[in-house]
Amino acid sequence: MKKIKCKICIILGTRPEIIKMAPLIRYCAKKRLSYFVINTGQHYDYLMSGVFFRELGLPRPKYNCDGKSGTHAEETARMMIFIEGVLLKDRPDVVIVEGDTNSTLAGALTASKLHIPVAHVEAGLRSFDRRMPEEINRILVDHAADYLFPPTRESAKNLRAEGIPARNIFVVGNTIVDMVYLNMKIAKKPSIIEWRCGARVAQDAFILVTAHRPENVDSKKVLGNILKGLAIVYKKHKLPVIYPLHPRAEKMLHNAGLKVPAGVCLTDPVSHADQIYLIQNARVVLTDSGGIQEECCILKTPCVTLRDNTERPETVRAGGNIIAGTDPRRISACVDIMMKRKRRWANPFGDGRSAGRIMSTILNMRRSKELSS
Repeated sequence: MKKIKCKICIILGTRPEIIKMAPLIRYCAKKRLSYFVINTGQHYDYLMSGVFFRELGLPRPKYNCDGKSGTHAEETARMMIFIEGVLLKDRPDVVIVEGDTNSTLAGALTASKLHIPVAHVEAGLRSFDRRMPEEINRILVDHAADYLFPPTRESAKNLRAEGIPARNIFVVGNTIVDMVYLNMKIAKKPSIIEWRCGARVAQDAFILVTAHRPENVDSKKVLGNILKGLAIVYKKHKLPVIYPLHPRAEKMLHNAGLKVPAGVCLTDPVSHADQIYLIQNARVVLTDSGGIQEECCILKTPCVTLRDNTERPETVRAGGNIIAGTDPRRISACVDIMMKRKRRWANPFGDGRSAGRIMSTILNMRRSKELSS
């Protein structure tokens, strides 16, 4: 069979995108496909972005946009201008974006206006809360995309309900499973955390927490409530709380003068392999991250979500997650519930072969287009 001609552009810019796009980049490299990567620099802190290319064994992106903080409009516009220049220069046949970030939106809008087909990985997720900028991004990208790859049948149902043709929707599972299975094999005990926290990083011997969303950590009151909740949890269960600190949260802690309660150990952001080890061995995880909700569900670690909603309802229905919000006593009550939860739920996100399905679908669709033209 004649080899398909297809130049692929992968656009990413945040830590979660790097992690979830890594299996696609690996697939392209292994199959010797024609591809290149644009890094928008949305996460411009080295510990949140740059280090991940090295740790995941990925080649450096061909193009890097200088990251700067700004409003959503400023960030998205700056990325679109940069991406447009690259796409006009390199003329890819398809652009792949992932998730719900400003990088995702910038890539999808720019490509679609240049009439380059867009593939959206992790399509169809909905929190049904349009106050979240991520929700706006998800909806816009899904309706701009030509190939939509929802991770579950539920997310595919969301797309069909919005009038997106079924012929453009391909349920493939979630590439986070690909990465979790890979990193489970190489993950080692992160001894630096034991050294910093004086806590045993052993199974069920600690609680893990992450909080980074603007609605949680840009507010002194909300972040203060989360810390109060952690204080109650530590006092009740006497398990050390390990909190790898996002730069956004670190900034608020410093500027607002918030006191970190006893029993809570702050650390630098950790690698994905270290994160998998910590999730796998934690007694319970408290998080506002969608990706970590998924990872907890895959690894069968009880999860408490520090939000009022989730675009991953599959995790709640499976039994691996509970929605707590940010009220301190509600956080504590939800931790109590999840500590008693039997870890018998099924993983709803696939078998760890999503990247191959995505790339095969894109290449087959491209082949069909060439044959019909």
